[in-house]
Amino acid sequence: GVLLFAQSLPVVSQWLIVSLEHDAGPVVTEAQGAGAIVVLGSSLNFDAPEYGGDTANERTLVRLRYGDVLAHQLKLPVLVSGGQAPRGGRTEAEVIAEIMENELAVKVRWREDKSTNTAENAQFSAKILRQGGIKRIVLVTQAFHIPRARLLFEHAGLEVIPAPTGFKSLQEVSPLMGWLPQASALHNSYYALHEWLGIFWARFSDH
Repeated sequence: GVLLFAQSLPVVSQWLIVSLEHDAGPVVTEAQGAGAIVVLGSSLNFDAPEYGGDTANERTLVRLRYGDVLAHQLKLPVLVSGGQAPRGGRTEAEVIAEIMENELAVKVRWREDKSTNTAENAQFSAKILRQGGIKRIVLVTQAFHIPRARLLFEHAGLEVIPAPTGFKSLQEVSPLMGWLPQASALHNSYYALHEWLGIFWARFSDH
């Protein structure tokens, strides 16, 4: 109970998020020798009635929108990564590619559609890119996700230029309200703890 209460405090969740995002890297301004942009999926909104089917959820939309910006800015080919949900249906890669091509006018060259987690995103994307002779990538995902995603893609043999987006650490915390529990703070704490556990596991399993 005490731990749950602490995680719901904005000052605690902010500290946890900052501990990840300070390693996310600077905003990308040039390709730095990269051969591709990799945009990671983060699940879908399934059977959305207003869209007549599956579509990108909020986290995925943040990533693909920044992927669109970088694709136009850096003039690099794009790989989207995300497999099929346990419930079946369309893959994340298919949905993301459709949005990027039809709504954002970005051509997607590769679709990695077998992965079910970040480690598999890295493994399967690296295999596709190596076939094209690409060893360095621009990796697009949320800033708090960058440290773990970068670690896993480097383990898969790629050089990574992080392209963080959706910074949560930039949100101001009121000196007073920061000590009052909030659902949004608990949500951010969940993201941060999930990432830290994933980082520890990736480092442990690598040895």
